[in-house]
Amino acid sequence: MQDIQRQLPFERQNESRRPASIRVLNIDLPIMLTVLVLTIYGSIVLYSASGKDLDLVLRQLKFYALGYTMMIASANIPINWYARWSPFLYYSGILLLIAVLFFGDGAKGAQRWLKIGGFRFQPSELIKLVLPMFIGLYLSRQVLPPKLLNLVLCLFIILAPTILILLQPDLGTSILVISSGAFVLFMSGIGWWYVFAAFLSVTLGSIPLWLYVLKDYQKQRILTLLDPESDKLGAGWNIIQSKTAIGSGGWEGKGWLAGTQSQLDFLPESHTDFIIAVLAEEFGLRGVLILLILYLCLIFRGFWIAFHAESSFGRLLAGAISMTFFIYVFVNMGMVAGLLPVVGVPLPLFSMGGTSIVTLLLSMGILMGVGGDKRVFGK
Repeated sequence: MQDIQRQLPFERQNESRRPASIRVLNIDLPIMLTVLVLTIYGSIVLYSASGKDLDLVLRQLKFYALGYTMMIASANIPINWYARWSPFLYYSGILLLIAVLFFGDGAKGAQRWLKIGGFRFQPSELIKLVLPMFIGLYLSRQVLPPKLLNLVLCLFIILAPTILILLQPDLGTSILVISSGAFVLFMSGIGWWYVFAAFLSVTLGSIPLWLYVLKDYQKQRILTLLDPESDKLGAGWNIIQSKTAIGSGGWEGKGWLAGTQSQLDFLPESHTDFIIAVLAEEFGLRGVLILLILYLCLIFRGFWIAFHAESSFGRLLAGAISMTFFIYVFVNMGMVAGLLPVVGVPLPLFSMGGTSIVTLLLSMGILMGVGGDKRVFGK
């Protein structure tokens, strides 16, 4: 019996020590505990960022509850189910994105939501999760590293939803979508020559993107990044106020509910895109560092799961989810700090948002599913 125990993988020996209820639910404790702390932390900051709007916080808690339900459910779905259904989910997502262009619900000059009855959701959030599934399935059935023809087909799969999202327009989400697909290609073992060619293509493609695709307000955001002081009361207002909030917090912060920039409404979108500026002002640098540690725990755990996955599909999917989550954090913090243009990317599991919260928690459940899956789907 001891010889058999020695032959078991490390994860299974650990698994036998976990409580029976957790084993049955296939819950990954590091992810579950980190996400729980993040959502509690986020709710506390959101209450202050929303101007003590308890109704808004309760609404966010409903999304958290739905997201936790989806996370636990998705953690117990075999990953071969995701592989089997990913083509259907991808093509359904494309149809939903097309429907948004014709029947979408608009807000602030953008048409990004579909409204069915009293329920409103953002299809572009779902495609961020479905896209790496579909590409991961395709590549897991090929000889890796993929050949040029396979890469070209994958690029078409990535560009189709990206263009539809740009037409909404939603530059921030399109960046996350194209990143989620590109990370799958990168982890499939492509050569550095392809990476260089992709970088060159993006650089050259930025010229027609600037001339024919980007809206005037999107161009203004990029120009404002270079010199926010040129339009203090207009395009530069958000960046200037967010920097002021971050800098005034110091190490310890001004205290919960005591931030002047957010409480006196100097900071626009304080409960969505710029919520980390509220955190920095009220909880200081140490509050931001705590948040960064929590994010790093999730990201490293995701890569650990990807490294130990027993199938190519699981490896590619878990790695893409982890890298996309990193880009989520990087882009939001970069734009709030004035290092990147303001592109409307929320802070994951922190900012106010329905579809975003549910999709992110669903992706955490898929990570748990990959970590607990012991069957080989493909090589």
